[in-house]
Amino acid sequence: MHLAGDLRMEDAAALWRTLQGFVARAAGPVLDIDLGSVVAVDGAVMSLLVAIRDQLAQKGVKCAIVGASDRIRPLVHLYSGDQPPRVYPARIRKGWVAGLGDAVSSAGDGLRHGVVFLGEITAAVGALLRRPRAANWRALPGLLERAGVDGVPIVLLLNFLIGFVMGFQSARELKLYGANVYVADVVGIAVTRELAPLMTAIIMSGRSGAAFAAELGTMRVSEEIDALRTLGFSPASYLILPRIAALAMVAPVLTMLGDVFGVLGGVAVASSLDVTPRGYFAEIRADVLPSDVWTGLIKSVAFGIDIALIGCQQGFAARGAASGVGRGTTATVVLCLFTIVIIDTVFTVLFRVAGR
Repeated sequence: MHLAGDLRMEDAAALWRTLQGFVARAAGPVLDIDLGSVVAVDGAVMSLLVAIRDQLAQKGVKCAIVGASDRIRPLVHLYSGDQPPRVYPARIRKGWVAGLGDAVSSAGDGLRHGVVFLGEITAAVGALLRRPRAANWRALPGLLERAGVDGVPIVLLLNFLIGFVMGFQSARELKLYGANVYVADVVGIAVTRELAPLMTAIIMSGRSGAAFAAELGTMRVSEEIDALRTLGFSPASYLILPRIAALAMVAPVLTMLGDVFGVLGGVAVASSLDVTPRGYFAEIRADVLPSDVWTGLIKSVAFGIDIALIGCQQGFAARGAASGVGRGTTATVVLCLFTIVIIDTVFTVLFRVAGR
């Protein structure tokens, strides 16, 4: 293929179509690209020529970019036009058996990484019991502010709306049977035992869990965690334990605030049922027991520890560059929501068996 003249970006589209025709008709063992008559060429066209050379090599046709003048030769070298062509292996479509094997292997690797991660946490907790100051507790106030104080407005708003919706949905049936005052029971028990811990945990998954995964994942791919190990610091003690402690401390506080505002959300509906705020709160005091509140708080502590563990584990497991951090952040939110429901189910059954 003999090229001539001044080859610029505006000629790239037409040149690409022409060269693709040569590639489609190429049948011989050798087809070189001769630049002997080319006066000038820019980077866009040179990248296309290198791509054409690689396409020919993929078909088994030997191709080289030859005849470049002294003026053009540096550009050829810059775009690796004087290097051997890059031949990529053809993609092999896998069958369902191979796909199933890959899925099982990937699940096994994930399980292995999870066990190793839990082993590191256990070892860090053991070391912490011997030396309580070994952990990076100076980071705890900042973590408490980010995970707790910064999340208070959205927790209060959503729990207030949840209480309002619960009362609004039950208002029609309660009014039908003349049981208007029991709106306080519906809202109070549902919010304190289930809805406030769950909504708070869901918000923490999207805020704190995803943030932990993104932060630690970025540190992982930028080799900052390896640098900590080189300096003699335990990443589990330095990075993970403060985050677990922060969410374990913040979750019950946010849940308690959610309880209060969820109950207040029911007050707005109670007025439409001719129930005064005084009567509403009297019914709350009579039927919402302390056990209803502390069962929700116990769940919230478990939710907080679960979210911190998953976020940190996914951050430590991040590989590659930005895409690996993004996948870890997405997986964190999905796994947190899945495990939160499982933990809630387990606690609900245990509390029911215990008579709570």
